[in-house]
Amino acid sequence: MTKQEVRHQITQVGIVPVVRAASAKQAMMAIEAVCLGGIPIAEITMTVPGAVDLIREVARCMGSDVLVGAGTVLDAATARECADAGAQFLVSPGLDCETVDFAKSRNIVMMAGALTPTEVMNAWKAGADFVKIFPCGELGGANYIKALRGPLPQIPMVPTGGVNLETAADFIRAGAVALGVGGELISSAALNAGNTHLICECARRFIEVVQNARSLLDQKRDEAGVAWR
Repeated sequence: MTKQEVRHQITQVGIVPVVRAASAKQAMMAIEAVCLGGIPIAEITMTVPGAVDLIREVARCMGSDVLVGAGTVLDAATARECADAGAQFLVSPGLDCETVDFAKSRNIVMMAGALTPTEVMNAWKAGADFVKIFPCGELGGANYIKALRGPLPQIPMVPTGGVNLETAADFIRAGAVALGVGGELISSAALNAGNTHLICECARRFIEVVQNARSLLDQKRDEAGVAWR
């Protein structure tokens, strides 16, 4: 999949599941469940035991079915390991310019973390494909995204933190191009209980919320266009 195709899929699906688990086995369960629920994307965080090996396994066994990425990537050395294992996108909680430079050199999609307007601008100028707004919930959630989007409408923002089924539509209406969702989608309780059905159903509900919010936005734009004409 090309870099452009990876960007398109993330934007089109609109949900990036953040996979954190106590073991690689649990993480694989989570990935299979969200895929079955209609989200063919998985951000495997470096906090998962054996994360790089898991990325390699997912890329080898599920490469045509899931877009696999690496999360909590803190430096270029880790980014290289993940890319060599088959990661198609990289996500960091903050901005590390060496990691962004590496992603550009390998033509891999980079989602760099930022929080303040200055950090968002710096991440975009460094060459990030998306800017992950983290932790977004603590700074006002959807209202914070709306405020950032005012002066920075050209930057594709992916809020992470504070995103759940009740707030997802608000984030989309505020201008988020996609949503990073962790425990609200892949709950540790469900994983510990082996209840992948719950995760699968939650994935379906997140997809439905995002699609409905986008449809309403498109409808309002169409109505506004007719009224203006």
